[in-house]
Amino acid sequence: MKKRIHDIDLFRKYPHEVQLELFQGLVGTAKNTEWGKKYGYSDTLSVREFQERVPVSTYEDLYPYFERVMKGEQNLLWPGKIDWFAKSSGTTNARSKFIPVSQESLEDCHYKGGKDMLSIYVNLYPETKLFTGKGLSIGGSHQPSELNAKVSCGDVSAVIMQNLPIWAEAIRTPPLKIALMDKWEEKIEKMVEVTVPENVTSMSGVPTWTYVLLKRILEVTGKSNIMEVWPNLELFTHGAVAFGPYRQLFRDIIPSEKMNYLEVYNASEGFFGIQDQAGTEDEMLLMLDYGVYYEFIPMDQFEEEQPKTLTLDEVELNKNYALVISTNAGLWRYKIGDTVRFTSINPYRIKISGRTKHFINAFGEEVIVENAEEAITKACQATGAVISNFTAAPIYLESDKRGGHEWLIEFEKEPSSLQTFTEVLDETLRTVNSDYDAKRQNDIALQKPLVHAAPEGTFLNWLRHKGKLGGQHKVPRLSNTREHLEEIMQVNGMEA
Repeated sequence: MKKRIHDIDLFRKYPHEVQLELFQGLVGTAKNTEWGKKYGYSDTLSVREFQERVPVSTYEDLYPYFERVMKGEQNLLWPGKIDWFAKSSGTTNARSKFIPVSQESLEDCHYKGGKDMLSIYVNLYPETKLFTGKGLSIGGSHQPSELNAKVSCGDVSAVIMQNLPIWAEAIRTPPLKIALMDKWEEKIEKMVEVTVPENVTSMSGVPTWTYVLLKRILEVTGKSNIMEVWPNLELFTHGAVAFGPYRQLFRDIIPSEKMNYLEVYNASEGFFGIQDQAGTEDEMLLMLDYGVYYEFIPMDQFEEEQPKTLTLDEVELNKNYALVISTNAGLWRYKIGDTVRFTSINPYRIKISGRTKHFINAFGEEVIVENAEEAITKACQATGAVISNFTAAPIYLESDKRGGHEWLIEFEKEPSSLQTFTEVLDETLRTVNSDYDAKRQNDIALQKPLVHAAPEGTFLNWLRHKGKLGGQHKVPRLSNTREHLEEIMQVNGMEA
């Protein structure tokens, strides 16, 4: 761990040299792939030549290659055999998207990130007793690809767990066969049964699911807080959704001064950031030696067909950039869909500032505008309704109620039944978005949407109040905070 801290200090000190060397390694390794031949990787490419030759890509652009790999072709985007794909939602043309996971990305990115997280934590808290107990992690599940039974697809957490070395299984809980169960209700009961007797010293996972598990543990054990169950618990490593709305919930359920929280930036596409300072919130060190070459699109360039990208040495503090990555799994100049803001450039630290599109992702459901519009359309068709405008926002988890989505819809023509409208809206979202569907299972993490029929002129009044009548001004369809929704309701004298 001390050696790894030394390596981290090196890329803190020489970030541009580390990224350039990594770039040259990626291009050199992929020069004989179909993609590498197409774009002339065998030439000794400079970064500028790479940016001129290789287009910035979306998931839809690269999917034909991904599909061919899933069907069994190899050496298309990256050399070597790829038989694992990380599954996530968010694409506009499919229920789920599938991201290739190479052996290199598994070892040198995902696993390296996990080990570095421990190294950084121990460096921050050298008196830790973390290794006297076990780490609890809530995984997803995986299954064979529909295109090829020899290829497996699943949540990135499941891909990582399934491929862990055998020694790692000895220091974590619950056992793999429980951690990877796909039926959440059964899984949570098994997890409670198996983990309560353990000496759990750390947890990792998405805040939403972790909180649901902890509440169930208290219900089953009759304890008043988690420290009565696991007195040596000291760390929760969290990611995937913003932790802010959950921070107080966790402090209430884990009332301990020795409890620490560490944010990580890990995704299906890779592991990118780790909180490396005590006492900071949402600010992470950008990890520069994980087989990921970074570029950044200024947001005023984002809508361009081939936007100008900046390299690490060109970014500025406190500006939003769309993240573009080239990786050791064969993602080339890939727009991941996140926006980041640099809070420091010596060393490079970032905050995740949002998504490149309107969305709701308060619980890991990644509902995007296309999902919402399709669901609204189906609900209108089923009930004879016509809408003029809508917006939606999350209802955050509280200790006495579940989370959900709150919709404010202004109808030109009212639905025959608002209840039917809500049910069709919900069912359509579950059909088009697998992550939303998972969170809605048996109302465990997300309750049925709360839909308000807004009075005529509601959104017009708000736009007028904002001085945004006419022109290109639009009502935000989805927001990951309640700011817009509550302001609209307040302006119109409605109770939020």
